[in-house]
Amino acid sequence: MVSVHPQIEYPESDGLPLADNTIQFRYITTIQGGLDALYANDPNVFIAGDLFWYPVEGDKKIRVAPDVMVAFGRPKGDRGSYRQWQEDNIAPQVVFEIALPSNTIKELEEEKLDFYNRYGVREYYLFDRERRKLKGWMRQGQGTLLPIASMKNWVSPLLNVRFVLTEGAELELYSPTGEQFATYVEAIAQVQQERDRSQEMFEQLQRERGRSQQLEQAQRQAIAPLAAMGLDAEAIAKILSLSVETVQDYLP
Repeated sequence: MVSVHPQIEYPESDGLPLADNTIQFRYITTIQGGLDALYANDPNVFIAGDLFWYPVEGDKKIRVAPDVMVAFGRPKGDRGSYRQWQEDNIAPQVVFEIALPSNTIKELEEEKLDFYNRYGVREYYLFDRERRKLKGWMRQGQGTLLPIASMKNWVSPLLNVRFVLTEGAELELYSPTGEQFATYVEAIAQVQQERDRSQEMFEQLQRERGRSQQLEQAQRQAIAPLAAMGLDAEAIAKILSLSVETVQDYLP
């Protein structure tokens, strides 16, 4: 079907940085990275951070860039923006916002909430570290986004991820298996630990293989002297823990 809309350029960037401070960046990368790992084997879960979402074709002013968004039913892959009419008209079902000190409650809990409510988001999570708040809204059926009464140990129905707000006002997310989402630095450290462990196992295997080869060589070198003492193949095999066939191969 040919679009009736004239050719419109949909900007892929507003020229602003991904995050305005290191705290926000850490949370964005932790959430996105954790979700990427959680759904790594599902080709039809698209996850992005700070990507423009255009819900309406023909109107480039209607847009928002959630800090993290999840779209079930859409294939993984690079995109310059998420243009809903090119995505089977599937809206991101889950969005995250990490508040900055400069953000107002009106902006996050009214304007963005209204946008997400209007254009089909099913779960909206807002973490405000400055105000020590974790809030969530969820859509029931075809209704509107309604506040989640308590976010204490809340488990997202769509993501099956558990939310924890610590006493130190840190947001922690846990996978269905109970593993905490790792920060970028922690993830790199885990990868390095796995590499070190693999290298250690390889070196241990090489040492054991070397010892095994030395033992085999010593056993075979002992065959001739034992045979010279008048022992038959069966007796030598028993003494050296070798098969009779192996002993016979080395007998003069």
